[in-house]
Amino acid sequence: MSEAPVLNANDRLQGFLASVPYIRFLGMRCELAGDEMTAILPFAPHLIGNTMLPALHGGVIGAFLEMTALAQLSVVQHTPKVHKTIDVTIEYLRPGRALTTYARADLRKVGRRIANVTVEAWQEARGTPVAALRGHFMLSSDE
Repeated sequence: MSEAPVLNANDRLQGFLASVPYIRFLGMRCELAGDEMTAILPFAPHLIGNTMLPALHGGVIGAFLEMTALAQLSVVQHTPKVHKTIDVTIEYLRPGRALTTYARADLRKVGRRIANVTVEAWQEARGTPVAALRGHFMLSSDE
């Protein structure tokens, strides 16, 4: 019996990105430099929620933050499965304008079963975030 090949961090990340259809809909991509991952959400007209400003839809920003957290977990966890979201809290700090949005996740604690993650998203300056997420994710279960 042969063992499954061990995937490197970039292969795990790309596998995760390809496995979630909503990520393709958003157009999200990620760049990995060492152990630092930056998620990128290029602007697209279908992501607009408020056409008067124009501003990104809040659901798009929330999903981008959550997918960034899960993508970062895929980099550090050596399993191909998508982790389950337990809960997330999102802070909308300012309107997400019709610009490319970036995000980085910080794995505050990765235990045996649960990970605590924070994510910040920004557009032009990292010091001026448009939104932040604090979430808990299930890493394993007794299934």
